Amino acid sequence: MKLAIVEIKLLAREPGALFSLLIPMFILVVFGSSIEPGDTVLLPMALAIAVGLVALYMLPTTLATYRERGILRRMSTTPVRPGNLLAVQLLLQLVLALLACGLLLAVAGTLLGARLPASAAPAVLTFVLGTAGMFAIGLLIAALAPNGRSANGIGVMLYFPMAYLAGLIQPIDQMPDIVARIGEYTPLGAFGGSLREVWAGQAPGPLPLGVMAAYALVISIAAAKSFRWE
Repeated sequence: MKLAIVEIKLLAREPGALFSLLIPMFILVVFGSSIEPGDTVLLPMALAIAVGLVALYMLPTTLATYRERGILRRMSTTPVRPGNLLAVQLLLQLVLALLACGLLLAVAGTLLGARLPASAAPAVLTFVLGTAGMFAIGLLIAALAPNGRSANGIGVMLYFPMAYLAGLIQPIDQMPDIVARIGEYTPLGAFGGSLREVWAGQAPGPLPLGVMAAYALVISIAAAKSFRWE
Protein backbone atom coordinates (compact mmCIF):
# COMPACT_ATOMS: atom_id res chain seq x y z
CA MET A 1 0.00 0.00 0.00
CA LYS A 2 2.84 2.41 0.82
CA LEU A 3 4.46 1.60 -2.51
CA ALA A 4 1.17 2.25 -4.31
CA ILE A 5 0.75 5.63 -2.58
CA VAL A 6 4.27 6.69 -3.57
CA GLU A 7 3.74 5.59 -7.17
CA ILE A 8 0.43 7.44 -7.35
CA LYS A 9 2.14 10.65 -6.26
CA LEU A 10 4.89 10.17 -8.84
CA LEU A 11 2.36 9.45 -11.58
CA ALA A 12 0.35 12.55 -10.67
CA ARG A 13 3.48 14.67 -11.11
CA GLU A 14 4.30 13.12 -14.48
CA PRO A 15 3.42 15.51 -17.36
CA GLY A 16 2.85 12.53 -19.63
CA ALA A 17 -0.11 11.43 -17.50
CA LEU A 18 -1.86 14.76 -18.11
CA PHE A 19 -0.93 14.53 -21.79
CA SER A 20 -2.59 11.09 -22.00
CA LEU A 21 -5.78 12.54 -20.53
CA LEU A 22 -5.96 15.79 -22.48
CA ILE A 23 -5.04 14.75 -26.04
CA PRO A 24 -7.97 12.32 -26.54
CA MET A 25 -10.30 14.78 -24.81
CA PHE A 26 -9.12 17.60 -27.09
CA ILE A 27 -9.79 15.46 -30.17
CA LEU A 28 -13.23 14.49 -28.91
CA VAL A 29 -14.33 18.02 -28.02
CA VAL A 30 -12.93 19.76 -31.11
CA PHE A 31 -14.36 17.29 -33.62
CA GLY A 32 -17.38 16.29 -31.55
CA SER A 33 -18.98 19.70 -31.90
CA SER A 34 -19.32 19.24 -35.66
CA ILE A 35 -20.69 15.68 -35.91
CA GLU A 36 -24.10 14.09 -35.50
CA PRO A 37 -25.05 12.76 -32.04
CA GLY A 38 -25.46 9.26 -33.51
CA ASP A 39 -21.88 9.12 -34.82
CA THR A 40 -20.23 5.75 -34.18
CA VAL A 41 -16.67 6.64 -35.15
CA LEU A 42 -15.31 9.58 -33.15
CA LEU A 43 -15.81 8.29 -29.60
CA PRO A 44 -14.40 4.79 -30.35
CA MET A 45 -11.46 6.52 -32.04
CA ALA A 46 -10.83 8.72 -28.98
CA LEU A 47 -11.01 5.69 -26.66
CA ALA A 48 -8.48 3.77 -28.76
CA ILE A 49 -6.18 6.81 -28.82
CA ALA A 50 -6.35 7.10 -25.02
CA VAL A 51 -5.42 3.46 -24.45
CA GLY A 52 -2.69 3.60 -27.08
CA LEU A 53 -1.04 6.65 -25.49
CA VAL A 54 -0.91 5.04 -22.05
CA ALA A 55 0.25 1.67 -23.36
CA LEU A 56 2.93 2.85 -25.80
CA TYR A 57 4.07 6.06 -24.11
CA MET A 58 3.53 6.06 -20.35
CA LEU A 59 4.00 2.39 -19.50
CA PRO A 60 7.26 1.56 -21.33
CA THR A 61 8.89 4.92 -20.54
CA THR A 62 8.24 4.57 -16.81
CA LEU A 63 9.43 0.97 -16.49
CA ALA A 64 12.51 1.46 -18.67
CA THR A 65 13.44 4.57 -16.66
CA TYR A 66 13.17 2.62 -13.40
CA ARG A 67 15.52 -0.03 -14.73
CA GLU A 68 17.91 2.57 -16.18
CA ARG A 69 18.19 4.34 -12.82
CA GLY A 70 18.81 1.09 -10.96
CA ILE A 71 15.59 1.32 -8.96
CA LEU A 72 14.59 -2.26 -9.73
CA ARG A 73 18.07 -3.55 -8.88
CA ARG A 74 18.14 -1.73 -5.55
CA MET A 75 14.65 -2.90 -4.66
CA SER A 76 15.74 -6.52 -5.14
CA THR A 77 17.77 -6.18 -1.93
CA THR A 78 14.77 -4.99 0.12
CA PRO A 79 11.67 -6.83 1.40
CA VAL A 80 9.68 -5.10 -1.35
CA ARG A 81 10.55 -7.15 -4.40
CA PRO A 82 10.85 -5.45 -7.82
CA GLY A 83 7.97 -7.58 -9.04
CA ASN A 84 5.72 -5.69 -6.63
CA LEU A 85 6.73 -2.42 -8.26
CA LEU A 86 5.95 -3.79 -11.72
CA ALA A 87 2.55 -5.00 -10.54
CA VAL A 88 1.74 -1.62 -8.98
CA GLN A 89 2.84 0.21 -12.11
CA LEU A 90 0.72 -2.00 -14.36
CA LEU A 91 -2.28 -1.42 -12.12
CA LEU A 92 -1.76 2.35 -12.02
CA GLN A 93 -1.32 2.59 -15.79
CA LEU A 94 -4.51 0.58 -16.22
CA VAL A 95 -6.30 2.96 -13.86
CA LEU A 96 -4.96 5.89 -15.89
CA ALA A 97 -6.33 4.34 -19.09
CA LEU A 98 -9.68 3.70 -17.40
CA LEU A 99 -9.77 7.28 -16.10
CA ALA A 100 -9.05 8.68 -19.56
CA CYS A 101 -11.77 6.53 -21.13
CA GLY A 102 -14.22 7.30 -18.32
CA LEU A 103 -13.77 11.03 -18.85
CA LEU A 104 -14.29 10.60 -22.58
CA LEU A 105 -17.50 8.64 -22.06
CA ALA A 106 -18.79 11.16 -19.52
CA VAL A 107 -18.12 14.19 -21.73
CA ALA A 108 -19.40 12.50 -24.88
CA GLY A 109 -22.56 11.25 -23.22
CA THR A 110 -23.49 14.43 -21.35
CA LEU A 111 -22.14 17.39 -23.30
CA LEU A 112 -22.00 16.07 -26.85
CA GLY A 113 -24.98 13.74 -26.79
CA ALA A 114 -22.91 10.97 -28.30
CA ARG A 115 -24.35 7.51 -28.75
CA LEU A 116 -23.31 4.92 -26.17
CA PRO A 117 -23.33 1.13 -26.68
CA ALA A 118 -26.67 -0.55 -26.11
CA SER A 119 -24.97 -3.58 -24.50
CA ALA A 120 -22.10 -3.34 -22.03
CA ALA A 121 -20.74 -6.89 -22.36
CA PRO A 122 -19.31 -6.59 -25.91
CA ALA A 123 -17.82 -3.20 -25.02
CA VAL A 124 -16.14 -4.57 -21.88
CA LEU A 125 -14.79 -7.63 -23.73
CA THR A 126 -13.38 -5.45 -26.50
CA PHE A 127 -11.83 -3.03 -24.03
CA VAL A 128 -10.20 -5.82 -22.00
CA LEU A 129 -8.70 -7.59 -25.01
CA GLY A 130 -7.64 -4.36 -26.72
CA THR A 131 -6.01 -2.96 -23.60
CA ALA A 132 -4.27 -6.28 -22.90
CA GLY A 133 -2.83 -6.37 -26.40
CA MET A 134 -1.63 -2.77 -26.29
CA PHE A 135 -0.16 -3.12 -22.78
CA ALA A 136 1.69 -6.25 -23.89
CA ILE A 137 3.44 -4.22 -26.58
CA GLY A 138 4.31 -1.56 -24.01
CA LEU A 139 5.82 -4.21 -21.74
CA LEU A 140 7.90 -5.61 -24.60
CA ILE A 141 9.22 -2.12 -25.37
CA ALA A 142 10.10 -1.68 -21.69
CA ALA A 143 11.86 -5.04 -21.70
CA LEU A 144 14.03 -4.29 -24.74
CA ALA A 145 14.69 -0.54 -24.53
CA PRO A 146 18.04 0.31 -22.90
CA ASN A 147 16.68 3.43 -21.19
CA GLY A 148 13.61 5.59 -20.73
CA ARG A 149 14.39 7.89 -23.63
CA SER A 150 14.72 4.96 -26.02
CA ALA A 151 11.48 3.45 -24.73
CA ASN A 152 9.75 6.78 -25.35
CA GLY A 153 11.11 7.00 -28.88
CA ILE A 154 10.23 3.40 -29.76
CA GLY A 155 6.73 3.85 -28.38
CA VAL A 156 6.14 6.99 -30.43
CA MET A 157 7.55 5.36 -33.59
CA LEU A 158 5.18 2.43 -33.17
CA TYR A 159 2.17 4.49 -32.16
CA PHE A 160 1.80 6.72 -35.20
CA PRO A 161 2.03 3.98 -37.90
CA MET A 162 -0.36 1.84 -35.87
CA ALA A 163 -2.72 4.79 -35.40
CA TYR A 164 -2.70 5.44 -39.15
CA LEU A 165 -3.35 1.80 -40.03
CA ALA A 166 -6.15 1.73 -37.45
CA GLY A 167 -7.92 4.64 -39.12
CA LEU A 168 -7.30 7.01 -36.23
CA ILE A 169 -5.52 9.57 -38.42
CA GLN A 170 -7.17 9.03 -41.80
CA PRO A 171 -10.64 7.49 -42.27
CA ILE A 172 -10.44 3.85 -43.30
CA ASP A 173 -12.75 4.38 -46.29
CA GLN A 174 -10.19 6.79 -47.73
CA MET A 175 -7.32 4.29 -47.52
CA PRO A 176 -6.24 1.85 -50.22
CA ASP A 177 -7.92 -1.50 -49.67
CA ILE A 178 -4.65 -3.32 -48.97
CA VAL A 179 -3.63 -0.78 -46.33
CA ALA A 180 -7.02 -0.98 -44.62
CA ARG A 181 -6.78 -4.77 -44.67
CA ILE A 182 -3.34 -4.71 -43.07
CA GLY A 183 -4.66 -2.39 -40.37
CA GLU A 184 -7.22 -5.01 -39.32
CA TYR A 185 -4.36 -7.29 -38.23
CA THR A 186 -2.67 -4.71 -36.01
CA PRO A 187 -3.63 -4.61 -32.32
CA LEU A 188 -4.77 -0.99 -32.46
CA GLY A 189 -6.63 -1.58 -35.71
CA ALA A 190 -8.46 -4.61 -34.33
CA PHE A 191 -9.22 -2.65 -31.16
CA GLY A 192 -10.56 0.42 -32.96
CA GLY A 193 -12.54 -1.66 -35.45
CA SER A 194 -14.18 -3.69 -32.69
CA LEU A 195 -15.09 -0.53 -30.79
CA ARG A 196 -16.72 0.91 -33.90
CA GLU A 197 -18.76 -2.29 -34.33
CA VAL A 198 -19.87 -2.16 -30.69
CA TRP A 199 -20.91 1.49 -31.03
CA ALA A 200 -22.87 0.62 -34.17
CA GLY A 201 -24.86 -1.93 -32.16
CA GLN A 202 -23.13 -4.97 -33.62
CA ALA A 203 -21.23 -7.77 -31.94
CA PRO A 204 -17.46 -7.53 -32.52
CA GLY A 205 -16.28 -10.05 -35.09
CA PRO A 206 -14.25 -13.11 -34.08
CA LEU A 207 -11.28 -12.08 -36.24
CA PRO A 208 -10.42 -8.80 -34.44
CA LEU A 209 -11.09 -10.41 -31.06
CA GLY A 210 -8.73 -13.23 -31.97
CA VAL A 211 -6.11 -10.77 -33.21
CA MET A 212 -6.19 -8.83 -29.93
CA ALA A 213 -6.07 -12.00 -27.83
CA ALA A 214 -3.15 -13.37 -29.85
CA TYR A 215 -1.15 -10.17 -29.45
CA ALA A 216 -1.88 -10.11 -25.71
CA LEU A 217 -0.77 -13.71 -25.19
CA VAL A 218 2.23 -13.97 -27.50
CA ILE A 219 3.77 -10.58 -26.83
CA SER A 220 3.23 -10.85 -23.06
CA ILE A 221 5.21 -14.11 -23.07
CA ALA A 222 7.96 -12.50 -25.14
CA ALA A 223 8.07 -9.50 -22.78
CA ALA A 224 8.28 -11.74 -19.70
CA LYS A 225 11.10 -13.81 -21.17
CA SER A 226 13.15 -10.80 -22.28
CA PHE A 227 12.59 -8.48 -19.29
CA ARG A 228 15.74 -7.48 -17.39
CA TRP A 229 15.83 -6.12 -13.86
CA GLU A 230 18.99 -4.12 -14.57
